[in-house]
Amino acid sequence: MMNRRQREDVLVRRAVTVETIPSGQPLELQAGQLAQITQALGSSFTLVVDGQLVRLKGADADAIGKEPPESIAIPQDVTTDDVKPLIWQTLRTCYDPEIPVNIVDLGLIYHCEVEPIDASGDVRVTIDMTLTAPGCGMGEAIANEVCDKVLALPRVQDITVNLVFDPPWNRDMMSEEAQLTLGL
Repeated sequence: MMNRRQREDVLVRRAVTVETIPSGQPLELQAGQLAQITQALGSSFTLVVDGQLVRLKGADADAIGKEPPESIAIPQDVTTDDVKPLIWQTLRTCYDPEIPVNIVDLGLIYHCEVEPIDASGDVRVTIDMTLTAPGCGMGEAIANEVCDKVLALPRVQDITVNLVFDPPWNRDMMSEEAQLTLGL
């Protein structure tokens, strides 16, 4: 596994669509292009291609000769009480593509509510999250990743992710570990 500070040169093996950072706009990479992995955390890869920072989804890891990142271990029989801890564990696998710290430790998750839908044990989840900067073009991509990952959990039948900016994020919201990782 790649150290979070190491960089690794790779060759794009097949055409693949990535997201440009920080705008979030799609960009098509062609087979034969050279890229450099700058971050391989969570379920995506951050690459530099022709001077442009881009994000490659883990599902497309084969395009750069890598295996998709492992997902969290899910217990066989998930109860309603198990869901909230699983959500927080899952959120810790979501990373800002420019910062080698997960969104929980960055302090981007303001609220996570889990409410039963019916007697079956299925739940509806509401998450309020913010971004390190209101104009961040990756906000929608990060929110979509949160939706996809949480919705894939057992018992989660519905999810709403709200991007909020009150209170405004500041670096004091980061965990001590995140601050140490970033040298703050």
